Amino acid sequence: MTWLSDPLSTEFFVRALLGGVLAAAICGVVGTWVVIRGMAFFGEAIGHGMLPGVALATLLGLPAVLGGALSAITMSAAITMLQRRGRLSYDTSIGLLFVGMLSLGVIIVSHSRSFATDATVMLFGDILAISADDIRLLVGALIVTVIVASTFHRAFVASAFDTRIAHTLGLRPQLAHSALIGLVTLAVVASYQAVGSLLVVGLLLAPAVAAQAWAFRVHRIMILAVAFGALAVATGLLVSWHYGTAAGASIACAAILLAITSSACRTLLTLVGRQRTSAATRDNAPQLSSAPA
Repeated sequence: MTWLSDPLSTEFFVRALLGGVLAAAICGVVGTWVVIRGMAFFGEAIGHGMLPGVALATLLGLPAVLGGALSAITMSAAITMLQRRGRLSYDTSIGLLFVGMLSLGVIIVSHSRSFATDATVMLFGDILAISADDIRLLVGALIVTVIVASTFHRAFVASAFDTRIAHTLGLRPQLAHSALIGLVTLAVVASYQAVGSLLVVGLLLAPAVAAQAWAFRVHRIMILAVAFGALAVATGLLVSWHYGTAAGASIACAAILLAITSSACRTLLTLVGRQRTSAATRDNAPQLSSAPA
């Protein structure tokens, strides 16, 4: 029991656990739609799009989250603008902005005297340094996420199948798409302190992938994704505490392992079920053949 009680006796660990669970809840709700809509590349681009703003804010002594939020919003707006003009494909637009923003962030960080430290925090986060203000920010972000996801739920579902159906039903798919982009941006920015810009996509995608193996309805996938994300946070923090590994990377790695294990278990259970069904069919075959006409 000391393996669990010792970390929980420290205030910074409890704050990190609480902040990580809140981030997992945000990412679980948003990540479900990211997986369903196939927006993983967009989430990765937003994560890297934060870097210039975070780097500039760090150099100017401003809150890193503020700079990251402004940079991520700029990235989202640029992607949307390029997509609407139609001259470049969606993936091409994201790819160009992805590389451009990442390069700009590295250039800005290179002017800092503490280049290694700043870059490490930006890419991998510092969840053990989460403060009470960060937790309040995460609570606010979670409330906004739940409200927006609930408001646009029908539009998200309809748009996931066919935007024409959404148009016919008067659900305004373009507005719903913009709202979803805003949710992804919010999730990435809110989770920045926990796992950094590089690993945030792992927390955004892996729990939803793990949940998708066991549920088919959207709200059930969300609930399971939040649970898997919280489990990944707790596991990663405990591993970090006892084995001295990087906390953010440990959380992201735990989330990926949960996704792999969940999918493998589901596949194994499906195979076992098919084998039992086949065996039962073979056992019943003689009885069926000998039955009177």
